[in-house]
Amino acid sequence: SLLMKRKLFLYNFKNLRWAKGRRETYLCYVVKRRDSATSCSLDFGYLRNKMGCHVEVLFLRYISAWDLDPGRCYRITWFTSWSPCYDCARHVADFLRAYPNLTLRIFTARLYFCEDRKAEPEGLRRLHKAGAQIAIMTFKDYFYCWNTFVENREKTFEAWEGLHENSVHLSRKLRRILLPLYEVDDLRDAFKTLGL
Repeated sequence: SLLMKRKLFLYNFKNLRWAKGRRETYLCYVVKRRDSATSCSLDFGYLRNKMGCHVEVLFLRYISAWDLDPGRCYRITWFTSWSPCYDCARHVADFLRAYPNLTLRIFTARLYFCEDRKAEPEGLRRLHKAGAQIAIMTFKDYFYCWNTFVENREKTFEAWEGLHENSVHLSRKLRRILLPLYEVDDLRDAFKTLGL
């Protein structure tokens, strides 16, 4: 099926602060071609990690086979259960530089951090610098995914307890990661001056 089972979606995309046991990354995608003021949907679906290959790299292989027209603009939107690891962020950033006619928006349920806690934030900054728009999923994004990618049997999406609070918390964390380092230092100095 092109659509994800409800339980699979809810389990993997829940924006818990401590998502124990959720080792796979799921990626729901929409690919559109921009024609002046209008856009045309080309494809949508979902992928997950396969045999040691991260889902972001699988998607890049998939889209590379499309032979995209360099004279046209394309917009790709991802909804991911985890943000990209450092290596995947690097691969995606390189891909975006190679295809300047392509834009990528990433909405993620949770931020991924490995043992080396400095690598992933650096990867996200690199990805952001390469032009990717990165945001944390909000209720609106979950609602959209539920109606686009999930076999929902006409059931309305219902928010779980803590969805909004966790989304706000993760958005703040992401904003701190993506802020240029000098701005972070300026903020720290300002807080020290204020005695905070």
